[in-house]
Amino acid sequence: MAMTDDNRRKTRRQTASKCPICGAPTVQEARPFCSRRCADLDLGRWLTGGYRVPTDERPGDAPSADFETDGAQSDNET
Repeated sequence: MAMTDDNRRKTRRQTASKCPICGAPTVQEARPFCSRRCADLDLGRWLTGGYRVPTDERPGDAPSADFETDGAQSDNET
C-alpha cells in the first residue's frame, strides 16, 4: 500500500523527536529541545562540565609540542 503525502506527515508527527532533557515533544523553534528552558539547561550542563567528550588523555596531560592551534610560534622558540 503506497503512502500518500498526508499519511507521511501523520507518520512523521507520530514519531516526532523527544526533548533530550525532559522527553516532551520538540518544537521547531527550539529543536532538538521542547523549549528555550530545556535548551538553556543543556547549555549549562556543557558549560559546567556536566557533559564530557571521551578522550584518551588524562587530566594534566600537556598537548603535544608539534600541535599549534593558531599557527604562531610558542614563546620557547626563537
